Amino acid sequence: MNIDDTTIERCMMKLLSERSAGSSICPSDVARALASDETVWRALMPAVRKVAARLAEAGVVRITRGETTLSPDEIDHGPIRLRRGPGFVAD
Repeated sequence: MNIDDTTIERCMMKLLSERSAGSSICPSDVARALASDETVWRALMPAVRKVAARLAEAGVVRITRGETTLSPDEIDHGPIRLRRGPGFVAD
């Protein structure tokens, strides 16, 4: 299964749009929405984080750990959440 960055981004935006403005999603929510097989969705996690980092740099999403907003450079390990950023536009 070949899932590209555009597909990941669309899924991420859809999941964030479905939540209230103050809510967050886990990157694994995105991966699991794209692939139900555990081996496949786990393999997608680096790509999901890469897309999240790009969108965070553009201000579309915020990457957080607890209530702390992280820079894209800080997400190579550890638990993170994705929230709507100031540039987020709901569909």
